[in-house]
Amino acid sequence: MLMHHTVVVGTGCAGYSCADRLAELGRDVCIVTEGVHMGTSRNTGSDKQTYYKLTLSGGGADSVRDMAQTLYDGGAMDGDEALSEAAGSVEGFIRLVLLGVPFPSDVYGQYAGYKTDHDPRTRATSAGPLTSRYMTEALERSVKAKNVPVYDGLTAVKILKSCGAVVGLLCLDRLGQPIAIRCAEVVLCTGGPAGVYRASVYPESQTGSTGLAIDAGAALRNFSEWQYGLASVDFRWNVSGTYQQVLPRYLSVDEQGVEREFLCDALGESRALDMTFLKGYQWPFDVRKVDGSSVVDLLVHRECERGRRVYMDFTREPRGFSFDVLGDEARGYLKRSGAMTATPIARLAHMNPKAIELYRSHGIDLYTSPLRVMVCAQHHNGGIAVDIDGLTCVPGLYAAGEAAGTLGVYRPGGSALNATQVVSRRAADAIVRAKRPLPDMDAFERACRDTDAFIGRLSGCVSDTPNAEERRVSRQTRMTSVCAHIRSRKAMRELAEDFAEEARVFWDVERVGSQTELAYLYRSYDLLQTSRALLDAAMVCADTFGSRGAALVSDPPERSETENLAAVTTYDGDFHTVLTPVKPIPEPDEWFENVWRAYETRRVRL
Repeated sequence: MLMHHTVVVGTGCAGYSCADRLAELGRDVCIVTEGVHMGTSRNTGSDKQTYYKLTLSGGGADSVRDMAQTLYDGGAMDGDEALSEAAGSVEGFIRLVLLGVPFPSDVYGQYAGYKTDHDPRTRATSAGPLTSRYMTEALERSVKAKNVPVYDGLTAVKILKSCGAVVGLLCLDRLGQPIAIRCAEVVLCTGGPAGVYRASVYPESQTGSTGLAIDAGAALRNFSEWQYGLASVDFRWNVSGTYQQVLPRYLSVDEQGVEREFLCDALGESRALDMTFLKGYQWPFDVRKVDGSSVVDLLVHRECERGRRVYMDFTREPRGFSFDVLGDEARGYLKRSGAMTATPIARLAHMNPKAIELYRSHGIDLYTSPLRVMVCAQHHNGGIAVDIDGLTCVPGLYAAGEAAGTLGVYRPGGSALNATQVVSRRAADAIVRAKRPLPDMDAFERACRDTDAFIGRLSGCVSDTPNAEERRVSRQTRMTSVCAHIRSRKAMRELAEDFAEEARVFWDVERVGSQTELAYLYRSYDLLQTSRALLDAAMVCADTFGSRGAALVSDPPERSETENLAAVTTYDGDFHTVLTPVKPIPEPDEWFENVWRAYETRRVRL
C-alpha cells in the first residue's frame, strides 16, 4: 500500500502542471502513470502546434471578457468556464515561459500572435511543431526539482470510495499485480478517450481513462463533441497549417496503382487550390464549411470509403497550378511569406523547414515520398463534467486537461493547451483550500476489500486463446464507421445495442494471454464503456440538432434545435443524456477594494 494526500494520474501538460502547483503549495502529492513517455502531450503536434491565450503584442484591442466571449460563442460551453480559462490564460502562459518553453517574442518582449481557427483576433502562438512536448518537458523538470514521486508503470483501474467520496486509487503494475494508494483526492489528467476510434491521429500510446470516472459515478459533458481533421497515418501527425498552405498535390491510388487528382476532378483546378489553402486556417472538419474548405475532408473520406489510398504529394505542383489562378488570400499569403517558388516542397522548406525535418526523423522524406492521409479523430472537446476548479460531482475526484469536458462545440485552435494549464492550476489551489484529511484506515481497507471480486474477475480472463485485441479493433472500426465525423442515427442506435450486449458479456468473453496483459484487458472494458457513453450523447445530439460542430448526420431529423445547449451524460447501469442550457458569462464585481478583500480571504486559506 502507498499513501499520499493527492494522486495525479497522468504525465502530460495537465498532470505535471497540477502536481507542480500542489508541490509548490506544500501538498503531499504523487503522480501515477502507465508510462512517463506515453500520451498525447509528449507525442503529438502539427505544423506549428498552437497555444491560445490573451493577446500580448501589438495595439489591437483585447480583454479577458472578449476572450471569454470567443470561447463561449463556440457553443455548449458554460460562461464561468469561459471566463476562468480566459482570465487564467496569461498566468499559465507566462509560467511556461519562465519554465523555459521557447515561445517567440520580439526585441521589446512582445509575444507575437497569429490567427487560428475560430479566432477573431491573433491570440495564437507557438513554439513549433512540438509545443506540447516542450511544455511537458519543462513542467517535468520543475516537478523533478520538487522531488515529487512518480510511480511509472501503474495503470489506474478503479477509484476507491467510501460514503460516496474518494478514499484511494487501485492500480495494476506491469506484472498485473494490484497496488492500492490511500489518498484524499485523485486528479485525472489522462487525456481524451483516443482509443475509441480506429482512424486516429492520437499517438498509439494514448487511449484515455474516462471509464474510471464513469465507474466512479462522475457525469460527462458534451461527450459527443470532437475535432476531426486530415492527418498522416503511417506516422500519426496533423497535416494542418503550412502543410496545406504550400498547396500540395492531392491524389488517390487504387489497387492497380492508378492515380488521380480527385480534388481537381471534383472541384475544378482553381477552386481545389483555394480550398486546399483554406484547410491550413480551417483544418478541423466543420459542418458549416462542407461547401467550403471542409469539402476537402469529405472528398478524402469518399476516396477512402471506395478503397483507394489518399496522399498529399509535395514533390509536384497540383494539376493546373499557377500563381495567377490562386485567390487573393492564398497568393497574398505566399507572396508575403517569400514563398513564390516552384513546387510545394520548396515552399514548405522556405516557410517551415521543421515540418520536413519532423517527418524525416520518422523515416518519411517529403522530398521523395507522398504522405498518406485520412480524416482522423484529433481532439475531444467534451469529457468529464467539472466545475471551474476541475471538481467532478464525486467528492475528492478532479479532472483537468483533455480528460475534462470544459470546451464546447467549437473552440479556437490551441485553447486546449491553455485549458491544461488553467484548470490544472485551479484544481491544485482548490484542493489545498479544501484541506480534506486523509481518509481513515478503516474506510480505505473496506474500499480495498470491495475490489477483491473485481481483481478476481480480471484474473479469470487469462486464457491460452486470447481475443481482446481483435475485439477491441473491431469496436474501434465500427465507431469510426458510424460515430466519427459522419454519423448515422440509425446505425448509431444499432451499434449502441450491440455494445450494450458486449458490455453485458464482456468478462465472460474477452480473454488475454497472460497476467501481464490484465491492464490491456481493463483498458478494453474502459474503452467499451466510453464508446457507449459517446454513442448515447451522439444519438441525443443527432436527434436534437442534426448536424452540429464536427458531426455531419447523414439521416438528420425533420426539425432541429438551434438553442445553445450542453449535453450531460450519466450512468446508472444504463447511459442517460439530457440537454441543459449553458450558464451565461458571469458579471463579477470588479471594484478593486472588494476584489482585494475577497482575494486576501482565499489567500489566507491557501
